Amino acid sequence: MTPDFDAAIIGAGCVGLAVGRALAARGRSAAVLERHTRFGEGASSRNSEVIHAGLYYPTGSLKARLCIAGKQALYAYGAERGFRAEPIGKLIVATAPEDLAALDRLMAQGLDNGVEGLSLIDRADAQALEPAIACLAAIHSASSGLVDSHLYMLALLGDIEAAGGALVRSTPFEKAAWTGEAWRVTAGGESFTATLLVNAAGLEADVAARGIQGLGPGMRPEIRYAKGDYFRVTGPMPFSRLIYPAPNPSGHGVHYTPMADGRARLGPDVEVIAKPRYDVDESKISAFVEGAARYWPEVRRRTLLPDYAGVRPKIGAAPAAFEDFRIDGPERHGLPGLYCLYGIDSPGLTSSFALGEIVASAACEKA
Repeated sequence: MTPDFDAAIIGAGCVGLAVGRALAARGRSAAVLERHTRFGEGASSRNSEVIHAGLYYPTGSLKARLCIAGKQALYAYGAERGFRAEPIGKLIVATAPEDLAALDRLMAQGLDNGVEGLSLIDRADAQALEPAIACLAAIHSASSGLVDSHLYMLALLGDIEAAGGALVRSTPFEKAAWTGEAWRVTAGGESFTATLLVNAAGLEADVAARGIQGLGPGMRPEIRYAKGDYFRVTGPMPFSRLIYPAPNPSGHGVHYTPMADGRARLGPDVEVIAKPRYDVDESKISAFVEGAARYWPEVRRRTLLPDYAGVRPKIGAAPAAFEDFRIDGPERHGLPGLYCLYGIDSPGLTSSFALGEIVASAACEKA
């Protein structure tokens, strides 16, 4: 039997599209199934668009390795395809004496992970880079940056279509079964066949997994949801770089992100929720101002406006404790040509290009 496509990919976010592009680069066609009318309508459309350097994750973890590889690939791909992927730099700041040890630990973690462009600087050096900053010391991460996620996904889709693949819009995945030769996939009331099946459904990866015949309950992690609100800062931008507080046990604090249109935003925070929702809680404004004022005292003179909210998929003990990306291939579940991606939260955007490569490489080696 000749399959209709080489691969069926569930989910047209940055990860699903990156998998499709990586398969296209290997001469494979992919049908990317998306239940919405456009690509990137889930978590990929509601994030900070930050390209992370790779400091925060345990050495050797998928998050550490794929963040660094993905960052480098994003900068190269953006230069090749003409969309914004720019290393603007980041300052991670210690604003109290108790933050200094956390800064030292984070610097050591980054160096262990092989992150390039890191330097530990004092207050004078930090203020030479960003005069409005208030801090005792900082890590300068030169390789951190920003990406235009929409144009990035548009470029990925172009590569997929050039290889004979397609984005199948308004077509929710329903079920799939292995026929002995290929996967018979049903989506949007229609059926087709594909040699490979990739579950990159993000927030709904566990729901999609329930429709895959032979994938038992023990092979489907429960996905929970972490919501993050963002607030827009009015007035001129005080910083040209990303500004992050030193991490603490409760999280990474209130982040400052400059935007391409001359505005800036603060966020996200982390709120565990029962199901995805995208309202911005205006009562959080005072907490955001208080958090940002630790490194930017002038924020008290500014007005914050509700901007948007994003939701990230969490598995295992996250967000209370670190959980790595989970990529389940045939060696884990025993089903030929099936790859399920779970818990692709931050740094999922940064890692997406590398995630596509690792899935496509594994799939094509076994094909």
